[in-house]
Amino acid sequence: MINQPLSPSVPLIQSQERVFKKSAQISQHWLVFLSASFLVSVPVFFQAPLVRFWPLFSLSLTIVWVGLGWMLFKRPKTQIYGDLILGFSWSWLAGSIYWGWFRTEPLIHLPIEAIGLPFAVWGLWRGWGKVGNLFYLGSLLGTAMTDIYFYLVNLIPYWREIMQVEPQMVGTIFHNAIAQMQTFWGISWAIIIINILLWVGLAALQSRQYAWWAFGGAVLSTIFVDGLFWVVALFA
Repeated sequence: MINQPLSPSVPLIQSQERVFKKSAQISQHWLVFLSASFLVSVPVFFQAPLVRFWPLFSLSLTIVWVGLGWMLFKRPKTQIYGDLILGFSWSWLAGSIYWGWFRTEPLIHLPIEAIGLPFAVWGLWRGWGKVGNLFYLGSLLGTAMTDIYFYLVNLIPYWREIMQVEPQMVGTIFHNAIAQMQTFWGISWAIIIINILLWVGLAALQSRQYAWWAFGGAVLSTIFVDGLFWVVALFA
């Protein structure tokens, strides 16, 4: 029996399948990136006003995030996003605790935000929940860099004042803080920290692993969130 040569269309179909698969993988990477960026922004638009008036309700929503994340994590098609939400639940928990009861004391902001750090490190060491754990670590890194800037530029006193005064006085404090940031010292450190975040975030996007894209999304979106706060303070 004479073997028939493969039809010229077979290699073409195989090539097209590889292109489609690669395109789908790229799209998935960007979906993870955008989802991570969105979850970093959620506390700004939703949790911040919620936790100020209903801190216990905000804290209890952590259970909802964990439940939703676990439900999605158990399904193969949504496992990545369930993992991401589980990592986000640590950020939500920490934000609820700090902004609900300790927001007047900046010194303990970062320690409370790092409440999930041992679990994230343990999970990565065991090879479990890489997407969520790296998202949480990226978010924590962004928070740490922002806090460092506050310390370096001496914005901590304004932080305390804003959390203690009446709402009508906030605008004046914001303007004083902006003036402090617009000094040579403040601008120089802003440039340095933004470049660090850009370098770390863009370096993470060089990886093919979804977990690092979640990390990169969390880090890079910190620049957007901090920029948003700056705009709000500028026009307050």
